[in-house]
Amino acid sequence: MDIFNIFTAFGLSASAGLNAYIPLLVVSLLAKFTNLIKLQEPWNLMTSWWVIGVLIVLTIVEILADLFPGVNHVNDVIQSFIRPTAGAVVFAATSSQVGDVNPILGLIAGLLVSGGVHAVKALAVRPAVNAATGGLGNVPASIGEQATSTVVSILSVIIPVIVAITLTIVLIIIILWANNRKKKRETQPVE
Repeated sequence: MDIFNIFTAFGLSASAGLNAYIPLLVVSLLAKFTNLIKLQEPWNLMTSWWVIGVLIVLTIVEILADLFPGVNHVNDVIQSFIRPTAGAVVFAATSSQVGDVNPILGLIAGLLVSGGVHAVKALAVRPAVNAATGGLGNVPASIGEQATSTVVSILSVIIPVIVAITLTIVLIIIILWANNRKKKRETQPVE
């Protein structure tokens, strides 16, 4: 049992929060053409050519829809259901390599991770970028998100320890930030 496979599952489901189909496509292609991922039943269906073809088409559609202001907001609303589901599927499919991970637990963990990333992207980051740039930052932000999803997906499979290190750093930053906010609230005078 390779414990780093769980980091692979976390990284892939996090990248699904940015683009639902990129991590699914990466897993499908790597499982089909390499020994890096071995998908068990029923997840091995992801290596069939028709699933790979559908994932390619859906990836292209999502990338294009995300490039245009207005359209990307509609896409984010639609993806509010799809991205967490994709994260759940990719987490369950890849965590099955760990051993006795309950598939329901894998689905829930993937749903929460990808849903959380999607919520931050759709409700905070992208609206802030669009507001700050008058919509001009939409294309660079979209390209950055797609590139991040692709890189995180690939690195999650090839070098999962990077996911562990990144997760640790992000958690430390969140804890420090929350502590700092708490201290500021406690030291502010009540009016």
